[in-house]
Amino acid sequence: MQGTLYIVGTPIGNLEDLTPRAAAAFGSADFVAAEDTRVTLKLLNHLGLKKPMVSYYEHNLKERGDYILSRIEAGESCALCSDAGMPAISDPGEVIVRDALARGIKVVPVPAASACVTALAVSGQDTSRWVFEGFLPVNKKQKRERLAELQGEKRTVIFYEAPHKLRTTLDDLTTAFGPERSITLCRELTKLHEEIWKTTLGEAQTHYAENDPRGEYVLVMAG
Repeated sequence: MQGTLYIVGTPIGNLEDLTPRAAAAFGSADFVAAEDTRVTLKLLNHLGLKKPMVSYYEHNLKERGDYILSRIEAGESCALCSDAGMPAISDPGEVIVRDALARGIKVVPVPAASACVTALAVSGQDTSRWVFEGFLPVNKKQKRERLAELQGEKRTVIFYEAPHKLRTTLDDLTTAFGPERSITLCRELTKLHEEIWKTTLGEAQTHYAENDPRGEYVLVMAG
């Protein structure tokens, strides 16, 4: 009898947000597939658990994916997690979920917060209709094309951004949508230095020209 692939959401910052069901899923799984085993080891230590772990990340999807799914087909259960938040959302986990379903393997979600929805809820922007863009392309031409596609978008638009790319992204957004466009910058959500700032693209651009961006950002921009 084949096992089960559990897609286990983990806290986006604060370990106290780990759900009892997520803890139980880790406890019952035969092994854990983790984006970064060092990060997940801290979580398992917090739970007082010792589990065999397999790394599963962007550059080993095919090889490790087949290995993980073969073990599940042989009867083991696997808890798959990312470093933070819900696996498979802007995350390599989407590949193994698709492959598992194609092979008839049972996939069970164990949900937790996703940074994009958490940011949207506290953004002060329209939450009735929204679109998630994740990380914009690194390639400048592809980035311009993506932003051009969003020119007529009326729904709230959500982006992820790393601190070292924030200034460039704010410059590009301001050029594409104008300095008066409303945006909420959510930084370090659920962590000690959490910050939620509703402003305009122009004001954000000016602020970060003079101040260093710190932490991971979710940008929630008005449509």
